[in-house]
Amino acid sequence: MKLPVYLGLLHKSEGTLAESFRQVSEGHGHEPDVHFLCQALAAQCEEHQKALQPIIDRYGEVEDDDEPERLHADGLQDTRSGPVGLLRDLQDLYLLASLVDITWTMVKQAAQGLRDKELLDVVTGCDGQTSTQLKWLQTRMKQAAPQALIAAG
Repeated sequence: MKLPVYLGLLHKSEGTLAESFRQVSEGHGHEPDVHFLCQALAAQCEEHQKALQPIIDRYGEVEDDDEPERLHADGLQDTRSGPVGLLRDLQDLYLLASLVDITWTMVKQAAQGLRDKELLDVVTGCDGQTSTQLKWLQTRMKQAAPQALIAAG
């Protein structure tokens, strides 16, 4: 069974996304909505990790398999400045959140195949929040794009 590989990928990716949300929050503190919402979304990601723990305890977690490392995205090490920097940082968060989102989808498929109600419950709650994170990021990028791409100079 390879479910532990994807549980490891999901656990690590949620942690990376949480760290990256915090990095963007701190780097763009002058944007109050970005600051506070990114802090809240980072906390959500950490809650997802906690919710996964009983599942990982049952099925295990593989962190050093070669294939998932190719899929793993690095988190943000620092933030960019200015309107274009904010747009690029939000885009990086969107890419990370997309990785988390599709990984939840794969784990959901496995949970359905295993008929594991506990895992399905975890996936349903966490995947829904990840989808909301993606929607907020997309909306915020749409809001920032005109300022960043046209007005900033």
